[in-house]
Amino acid sequence: MDYYDSLPYQELSSSAGPTSLERAFNVDDYGARADGTTDDRDAFLKAWNATCSSSSDSAAFVVPEGKTYLLKPLIFSGPCKATHVTVMIRGTLEASKDRSDWPTDEIRTHWIKFESVKNLLVQGGGTLDGNGDIWWQNSCKIDESLPCIHAPTALYFYGCQNLRVENINLRDSQQIHMTFGYCADVEASELTITAPEWSPNTDGIHVASTTNAHIHDCSIGTGDDCISIVNGSRNIKATNIVCGPGHGISIGSLGANHSTDHVSDVIVDNAMLTGTTNGVRIKTWQGGQGHAKNIIFKNINVHNVSNPIIINQDYCDSMIPCHEQKSAVAVSGILYKNIKGTSATEFALKLNCSKSVPCHDVVLQDISLEGEGGIPIHSLCRNVKWTAIGNIYPTCSS
Repeated sequence: MDYYDSLPYQELSSSAGPTSLERAFNVDDYGARADGTTDDRDAFLKAWNATCSSSSDSAAFVVPEGKTYLLKPLIFSGPCKATHVTVMIRGTLEASKDRSDWPTDEIRTHWIKFESVKNLLVQGGGTLDGNGDIWWQNSCKIDESLPCIHAPTALYFYGCQNLRVENINLRDSQQIHMTFGYCADVEASELTITAPEWSPNTDGIHVASTTNAHIHDCSIGTGDDCISIVNGSRNIKATNIVCGPGHGISIGSLGANHSTDHVSDVIVDNAMLTGTTNGVRIKTWQGGQGHAKNIIFKNINVHNVSNPIIINQDYCDSMIPCHEQKSAVAVSGILYKNIKGTSATEFALKLNCSKSVPCHDVVLQDISLEGEGGIPIHSLCRNVKWTAIGNIYPTCSS
């Protein structure tokens, strides 16, 4: 018997992106220099304004192949007059290396941002290079004597509807590589995202307050979560994902600073994780409220992964110890199905749930894990009501 396999998932509309491009707007025609030293932001914004305001049903913003464009932070704002907009990134976009180009917290949220654009297609096979090393070396996670400040997200989609992002390379983001915030009807595919394993907070794809999204056929290796799904997100599907290095595929964190957070109706299907610090993870802070429910992790292969299966309701990403609290984000309706491979840590299965708000309706189905290099492995299961189907190893003690 399969539990939760009937979760609702609405397929995306096929109307994102034009069937033919009636008008094309090339950034070079608007003064872009592409010399690697001149800031081309103004030229890009002029080309965007022409694209977005086009009276054509379909309009394309084009970044030519074989060139590198230096860009300070910029926002491509909608709504657009053109019904369908394609952003064709064939060349390389390179972020400014001067941190003073992001002088305020508001600007520091992003490098490149698309805001309130409907029926948007971003593609082209080009590369976004965040030049993140100047930010990483000034991170409090690298140098504890420094203040903790946010660094920009490389590619930020905010308030976009009917959005497709495909065949794009992102590397060395200042912080998160790609965020979908307050978006609806999203498809992200054929993305390659890379950053060094030690780079702080460089999540691959971050999903926040977004509904009906499908992430598929992506290769992600960074210094943080390959995919993170956080508050306000519902009906999210991730399939055919290659992850590693990084922190795995995560729901959360949820409930930080006593917040009320909700994530539901998530499917992660067919993922390969290699050398990550976690496998498939749900992480919540003590003291929060809300829920993480109706979540499926199935057909997952792990190789030399620490904590292949983990629920952690005691998550604490802080230099100061987190004290035990009574409230917690409720975790329920979770299925782990057909998860196989090797664990780098003793506890291959860790369901560490809250005393005050225990996890319930957790199903383990066909779990086959072994220790990397033959190390002995065990389970740790606290404050959880669970059901086993098929063979489970290592299993929770009754």
